[in-house]
Amino acid sequence: MNLEQARALMHEWVQSPAMRVHMEAVAACMGRYAAQLEPANEEAWRVAGLLHDFDYERHPTGEEHPKVGVAHLATRGVDESILNAIRGHASERTGYTRITPMDKALFACDELAGFIVACAKVRPDGLASLEAKSVKKKLKDKGFAAAVSREDIAVAVAELTALIPSLTEDQHIQNCIEAIRDVPLR
Repeated sequence: MNLEQARALMHEWVQSPAMRVHMEAVAACMGRYAAQLEPANEEAWRVAGLLHDFDYERHPTGEEHPKVGVAHLATRGVDESILNAIRGHASERTGYTRITPMDKALFACDELAGFIVACAKVRPDGLASLEAKSVKKKLKDKGFAAAVSREDIAVAVAELTALIPSLTEDQHIQNCIEAIRDVPLR
């Protein structure tokens, strides 16, 4: 499945503009990490980011998401690496252990991308001047974007920095901010 097909599927299944923005933001972050870790597979990484939550509106319960989406994508012949990355972003529900760089990057980008978008929405200039230190400060405020799992972000950062030892938490946050700057937040 290419990006154009993935975007069409996302638009078919996802009506919420905010959810679409989230999925586009995660896809942008995934593209950033694919360029560093697996440049030949960048499109697949972006597809994983774009479709990781495509079934959430139709199947939001813990028992169904993302299992229903993965099953649907499998019937369409989507590559197993993409299916596994989507399984891995919800490993507590799917039982899948994140193994590959794509798996770990998707988990590392998912919650953080949502949090960065929330940070941008409360700033007068949006993402334009947002920096990692501001995001880290907001992460400490448990009342801000309370639905975002700080624990998942911490675990994901640890997994990603184990994969890329030279990467710091601040760099990961900044990488995602820079990737998301190209995503229209509407």
